[in-house]
Amino acid sequence: MADYFTNFSCLLDVGTPENAARALEIYTLLSEEDGAEEPFSEGFLLSIQPEQGGTQLWMRDDVTGDPERVIQFVKRCAYELNLRGRWGFQYANTCSKPRLDGFGGGAHALDLAIGETIALTDTGGWLAQVLDGGDPHA
Repeated sequence: MADYFTNFSCLLDVGTPENAARALEIYTLLSEEDGAEEPFSEGFLLSIQPEQGGTQLWMRDDVTGDPERVIQFVKRCAYELNLRGRWGFQYANTCSKPRLDGFGGGAHALDLAIGETIALTDTGGWLAQVLDGGDPHA
């Protein structure tokens, strides 16, 4: 049997150590209010990076992660902490055994000021579109 994984590691600069502490509270709050069978916190690990001045949040998977939960968390932080600018991250989809659908990845970019997606890509969807005759730059 093959095991599928989604891996990522990214930083979000929240501006101040106070905002970083508040972001940890938001992370805990989302874990408590999430009604799913799996707690929100199982989608990714979060810590403050003191060597980066205590303003950087490090988000990463633990064996496998959930990019959608990262996006949800970043949007919530952007709203509550009044973050501005652009932010994004990329992820890799991998498999423990060679499988035709086992490898790929993507990237997601947000405008933090409005909490909206600027652009996103999924390599599997892109490849299928191009092989079907679609525009490789779309």
